[in-house]
Amino acid sequence: MNVKIKRQRYPGAEPYWQTFVYNGPKDITVASLLDEINYRDDIVDIEGNPAPRIGWECACLQGMCGACAMVISGTPALACETFLRDLKGETITIEPLTKFPVIADLVVDRSRIEESLKEADAYIRDYKPSEKIGKAAQKEYELQYQTAKCLKCGLCLEVCPNYRGGERFFGALFANDCYLIDSQSGDAAPEIKNVFDEHFAAGCSKSLSCMDVCPMKIDTIASIARMSRK
Repeated sequence: MNVKIKRQRYPGAEPYWQTFVYNGPKDITVASLLDEINYRDDIVDIEGNPAPRIGWECACLQGMCGACAMVISGTPALACETFLRDLKGETITIEPLTKFPVIADLVVDRSRIEESLKEADAYIRDYKPSEKIGKAAQKEYELQYQTAKCLKCGLCLEVCPNYRGGERFFGALFANDCYLIDSQSGDAAPEIKNVFDEHFAAGCSKSLSCMDVCPMKIDTIASIARMSRK
């Protein structure tokens, strides 16, 4: 199997593709594959040229942190959850997320995500649990719990046809945060409906591609529906 990686050694440098050979089992993840290449005593590409170690991020390696988000064979995904056996062809491509500045190789600067949330003043104030009872309240708690799992990995932004770097449209993760804030802060966050309109509702084309790539399977359409009813 050939592993073709898009590399960029430092910010502003010219990106280039470098191909490596992997002859091991396919029952491993892309994260393990990157480790296998990096841990070789002598790293050489398919042409026998010496190569520097591949820069990439990881933390939990359990699909719980989102650090290893990248584009694998054309699909935004987490490297720790993508197995070689599920990838088609004898050549796989690995490249950094394209909606964020590249720091080095597969490492990108996703600070714009947090900057957008700060700009919109989007955070939970005084938590107020629902006073509702019965199945309706239980269903709301379930959606709140699911929505709170967002990793801020950026995969939803990578695949979104409307996201262009967060200058005005903040993307699906922002919509989910708005719902979470509105449903848990009560009257403590009255302006969240306005920022939802400004930074999400006005720019979303409802392609819902964000839901297809979300590693936590967050029901973003439910968040959008609840905020739209407000």
